Amino acid sequence: MIRPPLAAFALLLAVGPASAADAPRPNVLLLIADDLGWGECGFQHGPGTRSVADGGAGVVPTPHLDALAADGVRFTQGYVTASYCSPSRAGLLTGVHQTRFGHELNPVGAHNEHPLAGLPAGRKTLADHLQAEGYATALIGKWHLGGHPTAHPLRKGFERFWGFLHEGHTYADPFSGPPVVSFLRRKTLPDGRTDGVWNSPDGRLFLHTGAPIAEPPYDANNPILADGTPVTPEGYFTHALTREADRSLDAAAGRPFFLCVSYSAVHSPMQALPEDYEALSNIEDPQRRVFGGMLKALDESVGALRASLAQRGLAENTLVLFLSDNGGPTAELTSTNRPLRDGKGSLYEGGLRVPMLASWPGVFPAGTDFEEPVWTLDFTATALAAAGGDVPREWDGVDLRPILNGVGLPERTLAWRMGPKKALRSGDLKIVRPRQNADWELYDLAADRSESRDLAAARPADLDRLLALWAEREAEMVPPRQFKSN
Repeated sequence: MIRPPLAAFALLLAVGPASAADAPRPNVLLLIADDLGWGECGFQHGPGTRSVADGGAGVVPTPHLDALAADGVRFTQGYVTASYCSPSRAGLLTGVHQTRFGHELNPVGAHNEHPLAGLPAGRKTLADHLQAEGYATALIGKWHLGGHPTAHPLRKGFERFWGFLHEGHTYADPFSGPPVVSFLRRKTLPDGRTDGVWNSPDGRLFLHTGAPIAEPPYDANNPILADGTPVTPEGYFTHALTREADRSLDAAAGRPFFLCVSYSAVHSPMQALPEDYEALSNIEDPQRRVFGGMLKALDESVGALRASLAQRGLAENTLVLFLSDNGGPTAELTSTNRPLRDGKGSLYEGGLRVPMLASWPGVFPAGTDFEEPVWTLDFTATALAAAGGDVPREWDGVDLRPILNGVGLPERTLAWRMGPKKALRSGDLKIVRPRQNADWELYDLAADRSESRDLAAARPADLDRLLALWAEREAEMVPPRQFKSN
């Protein structure tokens, strides 16, 4: 579904500029942040700015991500295919919109181990395709595409896996790991209150009631695995992932590599190193400050990996892709999507439009903004095409190399479905059905990216036209695979 005309797609693959066509096959470094809102990073707000939240308060510097943006392309309208972790990753790693193979829902906890919670048997990933092209393939970090043995990353094209299978993980072992400052959810506080924030005497633990659930047991039956063997990570988890990613560069042993570093940051549980928490003493809100410490560690990790590529002489021929898997859950984390509407779990812009960057020296124009809508499926197609692979006809993305060098993006329709939530974008117009039995809403994103003015009643002809497009797209979707027990 949702693909450009085949003739236009073939043209894109054939007429790319000489710099792209003649470049050697690149290494591919895919960096995935978790739950990072659109408005958090400095690169979203112009030269000389930093991240912005709450109208300018709670600023968290992101110098290393800003440097990546300065060296590459910022996609100002970069979309994911779902605003929850698992379906978004299913689309990204397969190149196919996940509603076409039923991976539409988001397994959590024990549901991750249901046989239908993973990618369908026979569904190839980008790692499968790149491995067939001679690439070393490794996944470091979060998987969240099935905890059943049949869904293990080693069975989905990755030669090496170091990480966890479920939706989240603690950042430090509470008994033997490094000390952390934690801001965790509870329904009832130690003093018996059911509303407010409680702080431990040592200032390292905050418990709050500002969320409808208590902190889930993320680590239950969800060990850190080195391939298939449980291990205990050393130090703060974000840093441990960065070390393992760096080691995987050694393991590539001179081969071109596909390294997917899927950070758990800034997903809950909210835990930051004390030194990172202290470094943000200008932030008064302790929840926002813990979040800032988590983002600081993520930003520094991106910088460390890029520095390692440079030290190894690999930077010039490595395609670096960065994105968040969905919009930020503001109430849970403080992660802001401003000025976009809503966040994680929503099909308004704040749930779907995310920070997206791509850098490839000498091939992608550095320090530029690409203003047209793209989505993560384009990253998948670009990586495979750049590696010399044939992009499957069923894939729903396009190779961005010729587009970023002057060939126009083909006209196409983007569509989303997450259970009863539905949305579609055609040109600058977008329709949204935010919940079951709700009326469809219509927005002009060119004039109203915050989706504050519903035009459905004022422009019925446009609404009907987009509803007809939606009917065509939904006909190509299959029912979601059910993995919850009754």
